[in-house]
Formats: sequence, structure tokens, C-alpha cells
Amino acid sequence: MLYIFEVQIKPGHTAEDYAEAWVRASKLIQQAPGARGTRLHRKLDDPKVLIAIAEWNSKAERDAMEQQHNPDVAAIIRSAAPFCDIRPLGEFAEAEWVVLPPGTD
Repeated sequence: MLYIFEVQIKPGHTAEDYAEAWVRASKLIQQAPGARGTRLHRKLDDPKVLIAIAEWNSKAERDAMEQQHNPDVAAIIRSAAPFCDIRPLGEFAEAEWVVLPPGTD
């Protein structure tokens, strides 16, 4: 499953400010059972908007990670709060419909 959220960088800050904290928190979160990686993308026409995509084996494993309070992760998230607004977009199932270019499997 995918957990996706949008990050809006506040005036006076940069995506790099947020990304530094995001990388530190993600490295800790990725140690949880079921974690399959996470990516942070910058919007092409607005460098103050990012989208984060975290991949998990299952919703249950992500929920279990959320139930385990990690004070280090919480501190990192609090440290990033002054320079961004985060809007969860939701939890998504693996793709049911996939169209690939010819010659790719």
C-alpha cells in the first residue's frame, strides 16, 4: 500500500529545509517491519510543493508502526512543523490498472 501526503513549504523556507528532516525521520521509519521505501518529489511548476510517497507491505504494518511511539521520529516531525504544512492525501492500494510502454514487462 502507498501512503501519500503533500507538503507545502512556508514562506522564508526551502524544500531542502524540509527534506533534511524528512530524510532523518524516514531512515528511522524505514526500520519498521513492512516498510518498503519512501520518495519525496518536488512539483515541477512550484518548488514549494512536495509530494511524499511511502510504500508498505500492508496497511496493517503501517498502522502498527504508527502505534509504536518513536520519540526520535516525533522530535524530527516537530522540528519540521514551523516551515511546512502537511496535507495527507490518503492510503492507496497497489495499482490495479497499469499500462507500460511497448517492450517493457
